[in-house]
Amino acid sequence: MAAMLASAPAARGADPAPEAPAVVTQSFARGYVGSPACAECHRATFDAWAGSQHARAMQVADPKTVLGNFRNARFTYAGTTSTFFTRGGKYFVRTDGPDGKLADFEILYTFGVAPLQQYLIELPGGRLQALGIAWDARPKSADGQRWFHLYPKEKIRAGDPLHWTGIAQNWNFMCAECHSTDLRKKFDPTLGEYRTTWSEISVGCEACHGPGADHLAWAKTKAAGRATSAADMGLAIALNERKGIQWAPVAATGNAQRSAPRTSAREMGVCARCHARAARISDDYVHGKSPLDTHRPARIDEGLYWNDGQMRDEVYNWGSFVQSRMHAKGVTCSDCHDPHTQALRAPGNAVCAACHAPAKFDSERHTHHARGSAGAACTACHMPTTTYMQVDPRHEHSMRIPRPDLSVTLGVPNACSNCHAKKSPQWAADSIAKWTGKKPVGYQNFAEALHAGSVGAPGTRDALQTITDDPAQPAMVRASAIDRLARWLTPETLSSAVNALNDTDPLVRLAAVEALSATDPATRLRYLPRMLTDPVRSVRIEAARALAGPDESRIPAAQRDAFAKALAEYVAVQTYNADRPEGHLNLGNLHAIRGDPNRALAEFEKAIEIDPRSVEARVNLADLHRARGADGEAETVLRKGIALEPRAAPLHHALGLALVRQKQTAAAVRELGEAAKLAPANARYAYVYAVALHDTGRPQDALRALKAALER
Repeated sequence: MAAMLASAPAARGADPAPEAPAVVTQSFARGYVGSPACAECHRATFDAWAGSQHARAMQVADPKTVLGNFRNARFTYAGTTSTFFTRGGKYFVRTDGPDGKLADFEILYTFGVAPLQQYLIELPGGRLQALGIAWDARPKSADGQRWFHLYPKEKIRAGDPLHWTGIAQNWNFMCAECHSTDLRKKFDPTLGEYRTTWSEISVGCEACHGPGADHLAWAKTKAAGRATSAADMGLAIALNERKGIQWAPVAATGNAQRSAPRTSAREMGVCARCHARAARISDDYVHGKSPLDTHRPARIDEGLYWNDGQMRDEVYNWGSFVQSRMHAKGVTCSDCHDPHTQALRAPGNAVCAACHAPAKFDSERHTHHARGSAGAACTACHMPTTTYMQVDPRHEHSMRIPRPDLSVTLGVPNACSNCHAKKSPQWAADSIAKWTGKKPVGYQNFAEALHAGSVGAPGTRDALQTITDDPAQPAMVRASAIDRLARWLTPETLSSAVNALNDTDPLVRLAAVEALSATDPATRLRYLPRMLTDPVRSVRIEAARALAGPDESRIPAAQRDAFAKALAEYVAVQTYNADRPEGHLNLGNLHAIRGDPNRALAEFEKAIEIDPRSVEARVNLADLHRARGADGEAETVLRKGIALEPRAAPLHHALGLALVRQKQTAAAVRELGEAAKLAPANARYAYVYAVALHDTGRPQDALRALKAALER
């Protein structure tokens, strides 16, 4: 059955009588029938799934599902002692609420099972919030069976976006889709409330296979034995890319080769919806279509990934795996993982031995570690872990060879240092050189180019263009190179972005459209109108955004209808995300460039209302005030932002410019200097600060500032 979240807050006071969870049941919609309906014909598969983390991703809080200690257990964090207890058969926590004061909150749902479990609390407006104190579900022997905070060093308090009551811990937007089936966010921007629904509380059969009503109807007819295709069987998507496929060993290499090339990405697309770092742009997912129709996956962005493509922030696995040689050779997720139990298809090195001859690779000659030791595990070198959420080590899925030499030159991590923490990267690089007699060269050879693009090193344009133009590079890598090339576009490099508009992968096309959106109007009007009819929503709405503005009347007549439709889609996406400051920020930018400052003003103010710490919204609102000649109002907006985010360089820079316009020269120079200090890699901040120093009679200080910036 589907469920709708109730909007009433948990009551306090006398012990309430036991009652059902705060949900309203609904009938299934859009052809969803629920996982139990699948069990009649697929009992073994259903039973395998029922024991998986997918099946238990989110559950009603009850004695069977709650793992944490609610026997009046106490946990102290940032000066607040929280107490976990039961009352009337329900689970509660007494902790600091939205106002920072202690109150009792009912736990409605559990979230996850291993290695940790979180708990969901309802706040007014249909908001479910994830408590920042989690239960370590590992055994006591592994330091588990305890309460811990997800941000132990940050001392998060009420009012911070990371506090459990804050916007960054909101289940409806941040978590819900990947822990439920057929999730519909249903945010009402007029009321500011959620009416979020699901067809199944956890990740059920239909989350991957699509709505099952037609398939169920087919199974009950005489046609069940005569089907020849997925459509005949009423299936929304055929996850059969591995059907009839064998991985045959190749003696010369010790590796296996797929018996037939993989020609589709259906399975990867299904997995990507939840196993990629991505922004959701629509609930209208159609099984079998590109995930970019409803999501915008992150690329190898600075702060999320290292420049060699290794995961840095919590990016999950898809973005790493699509960089790998395995992916390029046709491997899919289910080649290694059973999609129903989620377990590996074989334990330890045996899962790799299915394709890589043990005699060659599971040997001391290859691993240079004693057989059976931790260092002899394939994953130790090729899939090192990074720990997230304090207790959750996750494997790197780009399947790369260790490159401590890149740690020496670029500062990226390497697998050797995971185990040999007291040894230097240079020691590890020297050891590998001694073993092999040569410099290591793996499948991923783009680190230097992406690093150059990040820091603006000499030769950046040529290095990035080489990566962008190389069809052998993974789409994720080419898209990431285009991102960086956008900062260095010239008539010579423009061709690379233009050619990428024709790429078969929508991730590359999207990056190309974004790069060209920063060019002059004539260039945009020449190349982007045809992208308005791209089959993938992310691409065509980005093209519409890039073409909107003073010059949109110059769009060729034959493509104006497509522009209007794509722009309407863009607005719909931002409205869908009206619960987020980004949605209003994007609408404000759109209204501003289309000459509607009043609507832009309202959207920027709404973004700040939702998240007072939104730096981008404050800078853009201040700029709108500047354009209207209201620098005093701009100054107020920026100073309020600095009070909340004192280390936000863009706020200091914008305030410095506002003070210059108000002839407050000394204060302006201080703010411009603070921006340059806080963001030393930003060349514009350094340049503007130096100009300000020069114009106030301090030419030597200006020279020193410029020289320091050049050295950096």
